[in-house]
Amino acid sequence: MATTKITKATTKNAVTKGTAAKAAAGASKKTASTKKPVSKKTAASAINEKKKILFVASESQPFISTGGLSEVIGSLSKALAATGKYDVRVVIPLYSDINRKYREKFTYLGNLYVHLAWRNQYCGIFSYEHEGVIFYFIDNEFYFKRPGCYGYYDDGERFAFFSRAVLEIMPFLNFYPEVMHCHDWQAALAAIYLKTNYCFREEYQYTRALFTIHNIEYQGQYSLDLLGDLFDIYGSYQYLVEYGNCINLMKGAIECCERFSTVSPKYAQEIKDPYYAHGLDPIIRRNEFKLTGILNGIDDKGYNCALDNHLFKNFTPEDFSGKSVCKSELQKMLNLPQKPETPIVSMVSRLVSHKGLDLVTNVIEELLQDDVQVVILGTGDSHFEGFFRNLARKYPDKLSANIVFNGDLSRKIYSGSDIFLMPSKSEPCGLSQMIACRYGTIPIVRETGGLYDSIKPLVNGYTFSNYNAHDMLYVIRQAVSDYKNKEEWTKLMYRAATTDFSWSHSAKDYEALYLNMLK
Repeated sequence: MATTKITKATTKNAVTKGTAAKAAAGASKKTASTKKPVSKKTAASAINEKKKILFVASESQPFISTGGLSEVIGSLSKALAATGKYDVRVVIPLYSDINRKYREKFTYLGNLYVHLAWRNQYCGIFSYEHEGVIFYFIDNEFYFKRPGCYGYYDDGERFAFFSRAVLEIMPFLNFYPEVMHCHDWQAALAAIYLKTNYCFREEYQYTRALFTIHNIEYQGQYSLDLLGDLFDIYGSYQYLVEYGNCINLMKGAIECCERFSTVSPKYAQEIKDPYYAHGLDPIIRRNEFKLTGILNGIDDKGYNCALDNHLFKNFTPEDFSGKSVCKSELQKMLNLPQKPETPIVSMVSRLVSHKGLDLVTNVIEELLQDDVQVVILGTGDSHFEGFFRNLARKYPDKLSANIVFNGDLSRKIYSGSDIFLMPSKSEPCGLSQMIACRYGTIPIVRETGGLYDSIKPLVNGYTFSNYNAHDMLYVIRQAVSDYKNKEEWTKLMYRAATTDFSWSHSAKDYEALYLNMLK
């Protein structure tokens, strides 16, 4: 394996101390020199010991969130820990935007230095236990003391450091997981490093890698001339990450891991098709013997119409009377006429094309000729933001466009709407359709990815298959017509609200996958 020389000058320039250096002032520090040796366990003790699972991800609830990935990490880790059979831990970067109420409670464990090509970077380690799961936070202010999580010119370097740090802190913590579960391209290098740079070290021999694709569109692609200098990957391993004349980190993780998965069974089949795979379909098909699709769940305690304090009035699937109050108050709040018999069709979504917004913009004025009200919440492409703002001015009594990101308002819309529209072109899993069901709001979805797996026609929602605006409009009108039959509609609401979207099913599927990997 090739090595590079680290000079004093480059080391001095590369090292960036983080918040841990301040936190550790005057305290006794645990450093890399205090590492404990890897313990040798007997076969009998190994049988009785909890299996060790380490989630490697770029974000996690409740600490920081930009979307569905964080909800998966927070909820799945908690569900697995609750079984009592797993020692579940999660590692994410220590971003400056992490919620301060948690950040103040973090425990500083120590620091070490992480070598990445010619760099020798400071790495502080913090921990916090939350709902039975131990979370670790990788601290380096040069990389992570910035607003948000992503979108920087050096994201490749930032997450290469993070992935390398994940492997380096294992001896420091004396925690070597049986399964290292990596999520999306930001954690792909952890799986790649495990099977390349670290594969000759005895203590890493028994760690298996699982890589989960949450959205195949984002693959971590970089120029090949950065391979050694930026990612510390050299000649003999270049073939693992080289694809389409560039570096493709997602491709490398798929090649290196023992198993890889997607967030719904349907999406696992779809990404073998060029239409969905964004160029990776040959790699997916070549490795499909390692592929599994497991549908995400949602936090059924957090999304509970009987307990949610964001709602104007709570209700239950057995008594939806409070939902009519939620609807009336939502109409009042959004300056829509308070018409209890007029169905509200809502969308809570990023306003981008692959969410089906081009279908909506094609037929929404036709829909507004019917006895409906439409509520939109979200931000995204300026084209769609402007379109809905203009339409709201044109139809002030029919449409409310809320071009913001507002968690409180989203709960009020989920609970106060009658129909929830989610016509995605592609959707790896989707959580919004499940959340809408929990509040007795009937989803209309296109049959793709997790939407196909979670919503069944006239069981808990409506579906259409062709990516066609008038096919969608036909199904919306069918739902609006069915809404008038209150007895049947209430039964449909009950079936939707009582559909089990909890993590218990998904956790069992992941358990089976982990055990299969460890055979």
